[in-house]
Amino acid sequence: MAALGWLTPRRRSSTARSVLAGEAAAEAARKTSQQFEADARARTDADTAPAAPAEPVFPVVGDVSAAAFFDLDNTVMQGAAIFHFGRGLYKRKFFQRRELARFAWQQTWFRIAGVEDPEHMQDVRESALSIVKGHRVSELMSIGEEIYDEYMADRIWPGTRALAQAHLDAGQKVWLVTAAPVETATIIARRLGLTGALGTVAESVDGVYTGKLVGEPLHGPAKAEAVRALAGAENLDLSRCAAYSDSHNDIPMLSLVGHPYAINPDTKLRKHARERDWRLRDYRTGRKAAKVGIPAAAGVGALAGGTAAAVALHRRRR
Repeated sequence: MAALGWLTPRRRSSTARSVLAGEAAAEAARKTSQQFEADARARTDADTAPAAPAEPVFPVVGDVSAAAFFDLDNTVMQGAAIFHFGRGLYKRKFFQRRELARFAWQQTWFRIAGVEDPEHMQDVRESALSIVKGHRVSELMSIGEEIYDEYMADRIWPGTRALAQAHLDAGQKVWLVTAAPVETATIIARRLGLTGALGTVAESVDGVYTGKLVGEPLHGPAKAEAVRALAGAENLDLSRCAAYSDSHNDIPMLSLVGHPYAINPDTKLRKHARERDWRLRDYRTGRKAAKVGIPAAAGVGALAGGTAAAVALHRRRR
């Protein structure tokens, strides 16, 4: 998505950058969703996942003022989509083995620490963006289609997929909302027959990545801003909408809607959801569910917009 230089001045406040990232994601999502709405309507019964048992009576059939917003990593897909994408880029020699090792360590650090140091994240973000600088958006999109088939297709949670399908069957729109690059998220949404995707937007000029983000990664409060912006553009009533996530980082987004769901929740989100009587769903095995205290690599997928974030590399510091 092309953007003007004045969109990302460093002196903007964090809140302003979140709003900018949210609005950019909403605009990109609306444009891309129109391209495959027809495909979503044409999906055959064989393409849809079997319904999970004990589905809730919600959503209300015919309530077109409502929509559903799904986080991606560990909510719709097992693990981080951007990590799987990184494997695909490595296979295609986008970076070297030593850089892959750094990426693996980065993933481990986030899972164990569960915190995001701003300086640390800035290093990772700049490294990832530098990988795709100069590459064409169309090139990364084409590669993304291949990588989805290789590494992602068999990692979709059937239970969450059934929840999304229930909204579609009720005549409602369903959006992915993720810190992953919007191009990657759009590919996954299209393959699942969803309406579209809100994701981190990387700046491009004439179809070529500049190595900059529009605003900031679509993470935490920025997700809520994206949902708010999209709801306004689509004339949705947020009190009638639903949102689904595994992470406490998405509490701002979950709190924005009338029907929040905690899916495969981490410890903090599980506690928060129980205190507020939010609905919970856990599709992991018993062993995996016992590890809810180890958060996913939230925010790593936000590093680069346009698939480059797949290689969340840690630059060597001075």
